[in-house]
Amino acid sequence: MSFFLTPVLIAVILVLIGRIFKSEGPSKKTDDESKTKPEHQPWVDEDLKDNTEDHQIEDEDELYEPEENLEHIPFSSPRYPEHEMIKRSQEFYELLNQRRSVRFISDEPVSRQVIDNVIKTAGTAPSGAHTEPWSFVVVQDDEVKHKIRMIIEDEEEINYKKRMGDKWVNDLKKLRTNWIKEYLDTAPFLILIFKKVYGITSSGRKKTHYYNEISVSIACGILLAALQNAGLVTVTTTPLNCGPRLRTLLDRPVNEKLLMVLPVGYPRKDATVPDLKRKPLEEIMVVV
Repeated sequence: MSFFLTPVLIAVILVLIGRIFKSEGPSKKTDDESKTKPEHQPWVDEDLKDNTEDHQIEDEDELYEPEENLEHIPFSSPRYPEHEMIKRSQEFYELLNQRRSVRFISDEPVSRQVIDNVIKTAGTAPSGAHTEPWSFVVVQDDEVKHKIRMIIEDEEEINYKKRMGDKWVNDLKKLRTNWIKEYLDTAPFLILIFKKVYGITSSGRKKTHYYNEISVSIACGILLAALQNAGLVTVTTTPLNCGPRLRTLLDRPVNEKLLMVLPVGYPRKDATVPDLKRKPLEEIMVVV
């Protein structure tokens, strides 16, 4: 005897199959699997998960009109003879090859005009759609510098003991670093670089900042070169999970995220650095 599956019968069968799979549930992890997978990702900076409420800012207006009629002007740049180009490029390399990360910074005063100039130089960096998504916060007040140090050291101690993991901490031993950051007190200036993850239009809506982290990172590189050119030293400090507290301390808006902290000054007379060697050209350049 033959029979036909009616639509109702097919539906009943599918429901029964679904209940069977659901009752089985997901397979349980073995003890070995649970041991091999970490409970957290120590490399992830919690700043990226900053949950500060910014819902009061509406999304970018779809009708926002870019500057389509921006004037384009003639451009020219100096052109040097080849021998001079080689000489200038070699001298610039030799200048920057002297750059080191210095953790022993003197409290000797530095001209504020020098700081203004190096930050103006950093501000010449290219950025996605020319959004210039950066803020350079210069701290010279001793009390504020100390508060910054306390915040960073609080988080860095946790980083070294829990978040970073044994491998990361062991890799840093040759540099003799730890969570104590005396230079945050002694350096005459601290420069905190914030990336603006989005802009705000005159109408109060969000404006997209394309490649904001890459753009600000390029500006940081130019800033490091400018500091070296001025005869000053620094150390690139990127403390995990300090961003929200530092942003609150410095009264920065919710669209800004901390990218880097640079203590700036002259090296102490007893300053030392690890005897590191840089990779030769043939290890970092590929010619096709």
